[in-house]
Amino acid sequence: MQDLSNYQAQHFAWQVEDGIAQLYLTRPERKNPLTFASYAELRDLFRALVYEDAIKVVILLPNGGNFCSGGDVHDIIGPLLDKDMKGLMQFTRMTGDLVKAMLNCGKPIIAAIDGVAVGAGAIMAMAADMRIATPEAKTAFLFTRVGLAGCDMGACSMLPRIIGQSRAADLLYTGRSMSAQEGENWGFYSRLIAAEQLHEAALGMAKRIADGPNFAHMMTKTQLQHEWAMTLDQAIEAEAQAQAICMQTQDFQRAYDAFVAKQKPEFVGD
Repeated sequence: MQDLSNYQAQHFAWQVEDGIAQLYLTRPERKNPLTFASYAELRDLFRALVYEDAIKVVILLPNGGNFCSGGDVHDIIGPLLDKDMKGLMQFTRMTGDLVKAMLNCGKPIIAAIDGVAVGAGAIMAMAADMRIATPEAKTAFLFTRVGLAGCDMGACSMLPRIIGQSRAADLLYTGRSMSAQEGENWGFYSRLIAAEQLHEAALGMAKRIADGPNFAHMMTKTQLQHEWAMTLDQAIEAEAQAQAICMQTQDFQRAYDAFVAKQKPEFVGD
């Protein structure tokens, strides 16, 4: 993949400015569904972000009043009916690889949700590090409504950690929409913001993060994921090692020098 700062996406809009990448799907007339090709391109993009130091934060945005309506009924669900088990596994592993790529990309991800965020769209929101939404946001893990299990793309692992086991079970068994107010009350969304202010709020969050110590942010994201499978003792030791590594960075030195000089530190990420 080419330099991501100038990457020309085929299946979504992508732009980078001041270390902040902004991404949104480009089929607003269909509420931005995913296709086989867009799944694969998103997966490849997030995999490549690991090696892109110039990008510090990623924002996932809505388009045309909606975030993402999940897998396209005609372009994905219909063709899946003709696939054998090997073909089906190739598809389900690819969708899971998108989530893994988001978790492992080393960049904080902000999801700004408006309107519909359902199916794989809800999963992408779930896989982000932070989520904000408008009062009109409707999020649904609607897999059971198309005859499938709620255990899709890591939902049964991640969603209970975000909103709790019983609430996650409620959404995954029924496929019903979680209202924006429920999402905020349950901790899925950190806050609700008027639609006309959503983009600005997401950019403000991203700028604050991008101005910070980005190598250390990568370590934070890594530990947030890895510590799910650790005991408390293992987590404390892992964090001791991670913090010791961060103490060897120039950003740690810059923070100290700025404190002594009574100035604001300017972090570089090295």
